Amino acid sequence: MDWADRIGRRIRLRDLHIVLAVAEWGSMSKAAEHLAISHPVVSKTISDLEHAVGVRLFDRNSQGVELTTYGRALLKCGVTVFDEMRQGLKQIEYLSDPNSVDLAIGCSDITMASLLPAIAERFSIQHPRIRLHVIHADTAMLQFHALRERNVELLIGRMPRVSVDDDLVVETLFEEPFVAACGIRSRWHAVGISYWPTLPMRLGFYRRTTVCPGSLILEIFHAHEMQAPRPSIVTLSGHLTATLIGTGQFVGLLPRSVAQFSASRAGLRILTMDLPAPRVSTAIITVKNRTLSPLADLFINCARETKTAIAAPTKRRKSSRNM
Repeated sequence: MDWADRIGRRIRLRDLHIVLAVAEWGSMSKAAEHLAISHPVVSKTISDLEHAVGVRLFDRNSQGVELTTYGRALLKCGVTVFDEMRQGLKQIEYLSDPNSVDLAIGCSDITMASLLPAIAERFSIQHPRIRLHVIHADTAMLQFHALRERNVELLIGRMPRVSVDDDLVVETLFEEPFVAACGIRSRWHAVGISYWPTLPMRLGFYRRTTVCPGSLILEIFHAHEMQAPRPSIVTLSGHLTATLIGTGQFVGLLPRSVAQFSASRAGLRILTMDLPAPRVSTAIITVKNRTLSPLADLFINCARETKTAIAAPTKRRKSSRNM
């Protein structure tokens, strides 16, 4: 098939737009109404396009039309074409006015309870006219569909304990351990690690041992040759866990950054316990070979700057005592 003669000069963006509309509405008449053009124009466009590529794109029936295998292949490419055009228009908009556009990101709940507020604060100060849209996406549970479908430009969150797919790029921002925490008015704030078996430890964590963070918490107890307590509340929400611990009735395990950033808001106290356990990673995830917008680059740079906020608190305490 000669590209210039048979395809390049015959397929226009308008044709692909009509194909996308027909596929979405499942009917040429409904697509025509949606596009505000006549039904014969839609029908002729599809017919001419099928003639140009040499295959049938839609199967016709009494209920409407349905994509063929060839149609689905073309539709996939068409979506990519329009997505890339949208990215190009966003870049043009950014270049003409770099402070008046939107950026959509996906974020896990546990990161919303820790690092993201610090990143968002810095980002809003540096770029006050950029509007940030945050969509929930649990990276630890392999929820990457929003990223692949281009509903967000990047994901930020906890990394799963399994390898991600080859079409994704992972940049680790930092790694951190879990810490034990209680409420500031809790009577357990002075308890050491040897007293764990006597604690009323109503931990809230996900019990599927193949999924983070549940598997990591279990490893903490196994490292101390202890049986993990049966949790009375099971949740993946960092906000809910921190709030419950802050009531003083619960003792829990949290990633260090979550405990740090939630300390003043939820009234937490980090217990001085040595927890020899695996570290959990927070990362930025993007799609391989997909060009990021300038706004996404700005956000990623801001996240790299903000990660210093989770520096080991013990070092800061030592330096403050030496002053």
